[in-house]
Amino acid sequence: MKLSGVMPALVTPFDTQGRVDFKAFENLLTHLREAGVTGWVPNGSTGEYFSQSSEERRDVLKFVKDFARPGETLIAGTNAPATREVIEQTAMAKEIGYDTVLLAPPFYTRPTQAELIMHYETVLAAVDVDLVLYSYPAKDGSDISFELMDHFAGNPRVIGIKESSGVLQRAIDIASRYEGRIQLVSGSDDIALDFMFWGAESWICGPSNCMAKACCDLDRAYKSGDLGRAREMMKILYRAMNILESGKFVQKIKYGCELQGLPMGECRAPLGPLTDEEKAEFRAAMQPILNW
Repeated sequence: MKLSGVMPALVTPFDTQGRVDFKAFENLLTHLREAGVTGWVPNGSTGEYFSQSSEERRDVLKFVKDFARPGETLIAGTNAPATREVIEQTAMAKEIGYDTVLLAPPFYTRPTQAELIMHYETVLAAVDVDLVLYSYPAKDGSDISFELMDHFAGNPRVIGIKESSGVLQRAIDIASRYEGRIQLVSGSDDIALDFMFWGAESWICGPSNCMAKACCDLDRAYKSGDLGRAREMMKILYRAMNILESGKFVQKIKYGCELQGLPMGECRAPLGPLTDEEKAEFRAAMQPILNW
């Protein structure tokens, strides 16, 4: 499976009663498709999967699957704190129609690399899916080591790694070390153009929920060979991307959607609201993107 283009790590809209708002969801997905995204990644950390019941996660996966058209990539986030739960979530995704899942290390437990290898091996043995690894040590508390990637580099069902460490040297190392075996997927949004230069043909992108056209245009400009234009686009995107990386990531993305006329509701606790100052800072950075 060749991953390509911008695939939003989807937010999950909530109504004023805190329930999943599927009408708002439909409006968002329609907007993203018009902007040119190539696929969908529901139930990741941007989608607040950690706050949802298993039934809500099922409903979200089914809704996105039913919305998707042939040719659009589908990748389900099926993360959970324990291997048993991950298997349950992955089996549910497979049943709904997802053949690929995105899996970070289980949060809180901080498994060793040997334990993490066994975790992924157990999931792959239990459910017939392809796997995109997800490296985000700042959030998960565990790294995905080169030892682990060496272990899986010969496994055709481990197709890529979303690299969100923010360390460009690590991305370069992954691209050169595993070329043709593990695809490098851009996950450090404020250096997305650098990832493209080093071989990332796909971008699983939380910010594309609120800046989809700009992200897709950047991807298209780079792939067309117009590096000067791509660099100018990245300069515009960088400020907003950098503010997102500074904290309250999901809240700011939902606020960015609201600025586009696509309200997504509040985040679930423990994620709290933005302050007026945080809104003003992000709104200012979003202005050139809203006028794209």
